[in-house]
Amino acid sequence: MKQSVIIEMSTAELIERIGEEQNKLADMRMSHAVSQLENPMELRQLRKTIARLNTELTKRNAEQASN
Repeated sequence: MKQSVIIEMSTAELIERIGEEQNKLADMRMSHAVSQLENPMELRQLRKTIARLNTELTKRNAEQASN
């Protein structure tokens, strides 16, 4: 997911998407533990996407706190 798309999302959408992505990551980790994933690089991409979402959410919370 690109940063420009993340910035356009509302705060509620960010929170919802973080939960979805974390569930997806947990499922992928379980699948990876049981059998080999077709593309293990997806785990890294998913972790980075979650980090980007969390970074944007933290940035917005900091802006609200300062105002």
